[in-house]
Amino acid sequence: MWQGQQSPPGQPNPQDTYVSSTPEAPRRPRNRTAITAVAASAAVVVACGVTGFLVLRDDDGNGKDRADAKSSASASASPDGTDRSAAGGGSGPLVPGWNTVVNAKRGITFDVPASWTRQSASWVSYVAKDDDPEEKPLVAMMAPAVLKEKWCTSDDNKNGDAENTALASTGTTGEKGSKSAAEAAADTAKNWVYGAYTQPDTSGLTISEPESYRTKAGVEGSLVTVTSSGTPKKGKCDSAGKAVTFAFKNAAGDFVSWTYVGAHGVPDEVSDTTIRQILGTVRLFEEGDGQS
Repeated sequence: MWQGQQSPPGQPNPQDTYVSSTPEAPRRPRNRTAITAVAASAAVVVACGVTGFLVLRDDDGNGKDRADAKSSASASASPDGTDRSAAGGGSGPLVPGWNTVVNAKRGITFDVPASWTRQSASWVSYVAKDDDPEEKPLVAMMAPAVLKEKWCTSDDNKNGDAENTALASTGTTGEKGSKSAAEAAADTAKNWVYGAYTQPDTSGLTISEPESYRTKAGVEGSLVTVTSSGTPKKGKCDSAGKAVTFAFKNAAGDFVSWTYVGAHGVPDEVSDTTIRQILGTVRLFEEGDGQS
């Protein structure tokens, strides 16, 4: 199940409660397309399927200061051949016409095409087991960007409340508890596909071997792709899922990751080319990133 909220500072954040682990099948599955969005003190029920999340806290509550890391790759060439340092500290997108997404807390910056909708920096999305009353996150991402938020709309439980399913989303997270970039990438990608698309089934997951990867800005880490197939379709908007996770160390030496997650095997599935183009812009956060 995906859900989301923004809550007052000081409350636990799903990014901090997540520890890498293999998900277990829930005993009493619920509609995994349901989403709850809470902004400030007002609760609003939203629905999302393929890229539905639980959006969480205003602060991730771990007591750590915001990452003030300066990118060691600040002068690296961007995908279009420009120099970040020559563009005022790299505050703008590396790809002309794209928009910049920033997770200063985790020390990560990346860009997305203009058609993607960026959530606020304090917006956190996560997936939880469908039968977990406490909705403990399996995995989370911060400050996500979403593509086609109303890609599919349905009222599968016939209660009169239409549920919107997004096509895809991308964001970043801390990898607390991970011992290596390869482990972090595999666990995170697997948990996204399981939590958003296949639960309670774990048999239809295809997990790639970790791939060494270096972004255009010189960030090095491990890349893992997970896809699903064969999961019974329970609702109009259900589909197979795909997650691509790139895990690496930020300037503070902590494991962090960037993830794409979206519908798989559908006519308008996001292409591998586009996913790799977005991935190629992943870089270490600099002060001024994302500011016009």
